[in-house]
Amino acid sequence: MCFLNKWERKWGKYAIPNITMYLIICYAFGYMLQWVKSPILGWLTLDPYAILHGQVWRLVTWIIVPPSGFDFFTLIMLYFYYSIGRSLEYAWGTFRYNVYLFSGVLFTIIGAFLMYAGCELFAGGAMSEVAAALGVTGGNSARVFYAYASYSFSTYYICMSMFLAYAITFPEMQVLLMMIIPIKVKILGVIYAVMMLYYVITAGQMGILGIPTQVAIVSTLLNAIIFFVVTRRSFRTPHQIKRQRAYKKQTAKMMSITKHKCAICGRTEVDSPDLEFRFCSKCEGNYEYCSEHLYTHKHVTKQS
Repeated sequence: MCFLNKWERKWGKYAIPNITMYLIICYAFGYMLQWVKSPILGWLTLDPYAILHGQVWRLVTWIIVPPSGFDFFTLIMLYFYYSIGRSLEYAWGTFRYNVYLFSGVLFTIIGAFLMYAGCELFAGGAMSEVAAALGVTGGNSARVFYAYASYSFSTYYICMSMFLAYAITFPEMQVLLMMIIPIKVKILGVIYAVMMLYYVITAGQMGILGIPTQVAIVSTLLNAIIFFVVTRRSFRTPHQIKRQRAYKKQTAKMMSITKHKCAICGRTEVDSPDLEFRFCSKCEGNYEYCSEHLYTHKHVTKQS
């Protein structure tokens, strides 16, 4: 049995239903700050340098950082990610879907701190060059570089890995590309994977400036790979999920059928599971009574 099943039995009640909606709301708040050009956004990014210097709230607040500018296509993409998120939550269950998203967040945070450690050990001079290229001279060049790099960490790539998970779960599902062309999700999943690898390669050509983007992409891809490798034995196809839910529904329906009913008070084992029911041997006919009326009822005879 997958350890996630054990976790779900213990912690499943704490899972956040419709968590995709909260993710979209975070995006909306981030876009609002971006639109008003608020300096507050710069205090919310995933900056490992600032976190290690006391700004620990960034471990959480970075999820509102929007990946790019806002336009009409952004609305379409947000609705698209919301719909596939709801489908994954329905197919996997709320707890397992929560685990996938939160593990993506955790892997991104770990990746950011690994980037920090690597840059501190091997790229001190390069950070000074980046600060100069950004027009900042003097002061702490490392702080300038990490502040710049922190904007690369957002939930954008987590959403892309969400689509990869959707393509694995529903490979034969068809969507309309550009609202016109029908295409299977598994093909789009391959395209998405190629796009993410392309982003990694092009970011590598930017030198140290491309490292944050590479770390963000690799972290989310690694999360998807580990998640599906760990859960492969308990992974269920949509058809299996549908059959299992139909079985549970039928079983619940059968369990709700009354088998015992007291001839005096009318209570059954469904509404009073603690009661015991017995047939009276002195009554003529099939008369059943609960434990409270078994010895106090008036016996039924043919004459009566």
